Amino acid sequence: MPSLEYLSAVASARPPWRGWAGALLDLVFPPFCPVCDDRLGEGRRDPLCARCWARLERIEGPVCRTCGLPMTVPGICGACRRRRPAFAYARAAARYGDVVREALHAFKFGGRRALAAPLADLLAAAGPAWLPAGAPDLILPVPLHPRRERERGFNQAVLLARRIGRAWGRSVREDVLRRTIATLPQTDLGLQARRANVRGAFALRRSELVAGRHVLVVDDVFTTGATVGECARCLYKAGAARVGVLTVARVT
Repeated sequence: MPSLEYLSAVASARPPWRGWAGALLDLVFPPFCPVCDDRLGEGRRDPLCARCWARLERIEGPVCRTCGLPMTVPGICGACRRRRPAFAYARAAARYGDVVREALHAFKFGGRRALAAPLADLLAAAGPAWLPAGAPDLILPVPLHPRRERERGFNQAVLLARRIGRAWGRSVREDVLRRTIATLPQTDLGLQARRANVRGAFALRRSELVAGRHVLVVDDVFTTGATVGECARCLYKAGAARVGVLTVARVT
């Protein structure tokens, strides 16, 4: 039997009855971590166990001022010097290590929507002051093509963006960016193929909402930046003043 998707993992507030109700549910439906399959216990971040939560490889220390790549000293990485990204900046909470990879896989492909809570909290906890440009005016999730969203049943970027928006008190709009082309999965593509795959794949519905504003694009993983870069180009064409990118994890 799959472990129960806790209400506490998808809500930002905990009313008084939730403590004893959660304990009762644990007795009836013993919860297990979707990453390591261990039973959840003290220190858990539902639905992650305390051990997996602690093993998430947080990005700390100097990063590239543009793309957020971890570095030994502050500065701009070689890739960004050679080709400036379309976005103004990108930041991620964790390296794309084993635990994050398994958690995101369970989230996106295993239907474990409750994982949006701890994964988004990695980002939300840092606060908007963590971003190079400060708090954004608007948060936009990277859209899925309607066909793929129907197949999956949800858009993981939307769930992440909503929780971050609540934590930061920022507006989240799902009706601005849209994906007009059902692109191939990016996983097995190289850098140039990724860029070609998403070229022209996005359009805007409400350009007036982004004109002159600091817009933050939210997604789950930053690999090469091709997808979020194409989103940024689309937003800049509509007059956005600054476009930043925020992801749970990044490939390093």
